[in-house]
Amino acid sequence: MIVLVTLLSISITVAAYLLSKVVGKRYPSPFTTPVFFSTAIIMTILVTFGLTFEDYTVAKDIMTFLLGPATVALAVPLYKNRMIIKKHSGPALVGIILGTMSTIVGAVLLAKLLTLSNEILASVSVKSVTVPVAVEIASIIGGDPALTAAFVVATGILGTMIGPWLMNLTNINHPLSRGLALGTISHGQGTAQAATEGELQGAVAGVAMGLAAIFTAIVAPLVVPFFI
Repeated sequence: MIVLVTLLSISITVAAYLLSKVVGKRYPSPFTTPVFFSTAIIMTILVTFGLTFEDYTVAKDIMTFLLGPATVALAVPLYKNRMIIKKHSGPALVGIILGTMSTIVGAVLLAKLLTLSNEILASVSVKSVTVPVAVEIASIIGGDPALTAAFVVATGILGTMIGPWLMNLTNINHPLSRGLALGTISHGQGTAQAATEGELQGAVAGVAMGLAAIFTAIVAPLVVPFFI
C-alpha cells in the first residue's frame, strides 16, 4: 500500500509540474509559475483523494533526495558560463550584498511596524536563505526554526511568482541580472525558476543563493539583535 501511494504521489507531482510548464507557457502569469501552480494542483489532488501529508512524506523524501544531485549538476552550466560570471563578478557581488541586506532590514522593519513579537521578527529576518541554513541562523538569533522554515518556503513561492513578472514589467531582461535577483531573494525555488529561463540564469542564481546564505550567516547575528 505504501509503495502504491508513493508511486502515485511521485506521478502526481511530476504530472503537475509538466502541466504547469505547459499552462505557464500558454498563459504566462504569476499564478501559472511552476512552483505555485503545481503546488496548488498537488494539494488539491491530495485533499480530494483523502491523502495526508504523512502519506506523501515518503515520496517527498525521495524527490528531496534528488535535490542533491540536481544542485551539484548546476556546476555544469556554472563552468560553461564561468567567463561571463567572472567578467561581472564585481557588480554581481555588490548586488548580492545589497540584496541580502535589504531583505533582512526590510523584513525586520516590517515586523517592527506590525508590532510582531521578537521571535517572529528574528524568524522572518532570514526568510530569503535556503531552509537548512535559515533554521540554524534562526536558532542563534532567537527565532523559531519551524516558523522560519514556513517563512522561507512562502518567500520562495512568492519570489518565483512575482519576481519574473516584476522584472518583465521593469524591463530587467539581462540573464545575469535575472538569475542574480532570483537566487539572492528566493533561494532554491528562485534558482529552479531561473534555470527554466536559461542556462546562464540558473548558474548565476545558484552562485547567488550560496553567497547570500554565507553573507546572511555572517551579518544576521550582528544586525538583527539591534532591532530586538
